Amino acid sequence: MLLYTVEQGDTVYSIAEKNGTTPSRIIIDNDLTNPGRLVVGQSLVLLYPTRTYTVRGGDTLESIAKTYGVSILQLWQNNPALKGRSYIYPGQTLNISYETPPLGRIRVNGYAYPYIDRSVLRTTLPYLTYLSIFTYGFRPDGTLIPPTGGDEEMIGIAKEYGTVPLMMLTSLTEEGTFSNELVASLLADPALQSTVIENALSVIRQKGYGGLDVDFEYIPAQFAETYAEFLTMLRQRLSAEGYVLFASLAPKTSATQRGLLYEGHDYPSVGAAVDYVLLMTYEWGYTYGPPLAIAPIENVRGVIDYAVTEIPPSKIFLGIPNYAYNWTLPYVRGESQAQALSNVAAIGLATEKNAEIQFDETAQTPFFKYFEYSAQAKKTVEHEVWFEDARSVEAKLRLLNEYNLAGASIWQIMKYFPQLWLVLNALYSIEKLY
Repeated sequence: MLLYTVEQGDTVYSIAEKNGTTPSRIIIDNDLTNPGRLVVGQSLVLLYPTRTYTVRGGDTLESIAKTYGVSILQLWQNNPALKGRSYIYPGQTLNISYETPPLGRIRVNGYAYPYIDRSVLRTTLPYLTYLSIFTYGFRPDGTLIPPTGGDEEMIGIAKEYGTVPLMMLTSLTEEGTFSNELVASLLADPALQSTVIENALSVIRQKGYGGLDVDFEYIPAQFAETYAEFLTMLRQRLSAEGYVLFASLAPKTSATQRGLLYEGHDYPSVGAAVDYVLLMTYEWGYTYGPPLAIAPIENVRGVIDYAVTEIPPSKIFLGIPNYAYNWTLPYVRGESQAQALSNVAAIGLATEKNAEIQFDETAQTPFFKYFEYSAQAKKTVEHEVWFEDARSVEAKLRLLNEYNLAGASIWQIMKYFPQLWLVLNALYSIEKLY
């Protein structure tokens, strides 16, 4: 794998020629929708398969896999253009194999809402060990609030790809908002905890989930110990029936870190209570904050440095963002609000605005600026966009190997970001449990 940064005057053809590949391979692998307009500073993933095959009449994906001694899953991983489907056509070139991923084997979790585009879901599932379906909430009486749109179809599709579906439990209310008061009432009431646990187990059994992912945020500090005890009780019930338990953790850098987001999450006790933790290592740049990288590498590293002193690395999944933010300048605290967009849309915006992409070496994150007339402000205003690309993804993924972490957790997979999966597949083998 080679990560190439587009320079002034580059074309897909010139890049292919000087790097020993083909224009079609660059276009297909990076899913370029506008290959005639590259952006200066744009990152491209160049892949070099060790074996390829040109499809002939009568071939099927199953017959090709059998001939070469690989799985259909491997063919999907090595050929994202298949979009997780078995349809092939004569003349199509398939990547059979690449060199062995150099950094070993990991597990990967991805979050999705039930309304995810099914093509995006199927394209992504070959790369996922777990799929966390967002989300179940609970009422004050302990009955559960199911995900809008239902989860049965997604559970079934996940299993087609050997991916373990995880039920999610959050403090989502009937009105669709998150309530720390609801979490506090749960943790203050042992009877309510038992009811919620039994109801969650009932759903897991009935619908065929493989485990539970608990994401309780903004827990009051006085309930930190109680929360860990709740998770301990939950794990005992789940593990007795062969289910796995995850819990999300706010991105702390010390045990004494202050703030409602952090104080209710005690790293050592939560880490001891569950099978795996998911570090929410993103949102340094966020909707209502100033323009910043969403997951600057130095901040991410700081969280891991602390986490591994309290929790075995083999229990830790590193959170990786799959989205971008567009800020209007100047930033005004309490008034400004960044617009969320996909990483692919960010590149499209840079192309549209003829913006040159910069790369912040400290944050290991790309960004760009552009000007646009605002009808609301009745003047031309400046924008600043921070997003993820192959370089920033690689920097974060390499931390998994450096710290011997269990894997990565992607928030979220709703928009397909080809470079994320290309880099992941080049660096690691992905463990499947089914």
